[in-house]
Amino acid sequence: MKKPYTPRQKLLKLMYPLWMFYARLTGTNSGIIENKKKMTPIEPFYDLSIQLNNGEELHFKNLEGKNILLVNTASDCGYTDQYAALQKLSEKYKNDLVVIGFPANDFKDQEKGNDQEIAQFCQLNFNLKFPLAKKSRVKKGTTQNEVFKWLTHKKHNGWNDKQPSWNFCKYLVNKDGTLTHYFGSSISPLDKKLTEAIQQSTTVLKRFKDEIS
Repeated sequence: MKKPYTPRQKLLKLMYPLWMFYARLTGTNSGIIENKKKMTPIEPFYDLSIQLNNGEELHFKNLEGKNILLVNTASDCGYTDQYAALQKLSEKYKNDLVVIGFPANDFKDQEKGNDQEIAQFCQLNFNLKFPLAKKSRVKKGTTQNEVFKWLTHKKHNGWNDKQPSWNFCKYLVNKDGTLTHYFGSSISPLDKKLTEAIQQSTTVLKRFKDEIS
């Protein structure tokens, strides 16, 4: 039996389509930044690892050859329903993409739960299958998650200093460990521009494999 939404979560779920429409109309949290100059990382992405919310360690070197979408998440946000779209995205590109959620309470106290409560909420309400990291801080600061430190400092990733502007910002790392895109919160995980970025990287990888086979 699904754990019921809180009254706030029920309201947010109902308001999600309207909020997404408003965000697109006004340009709220809708930015897209692309690594057009094809800048490569200064520090290798595959040297990083994270602790998942079940206590296991995930080493990014084990994900080499796949696209990785890293998203800061929260359970009580106007964008929380994007969990469903992220799950659909991970299923659609299951052979070429790994989605990883990073729960954080950085924006107006919208992720109060502990790791167990967050995992239960996501499993019961969205049947979430993709991995979640342990709850951490994603905004810049002394306690910033090491992965988001890499994603938001060009001295690490080679070009991007953009930190999350709100919950559900998305960073796309391609098959060879290069940060290629930043997508703002109001860009749906199933938005054409995001899926095209995944497809483009996948096509390049498959072409490369064909050439060396």
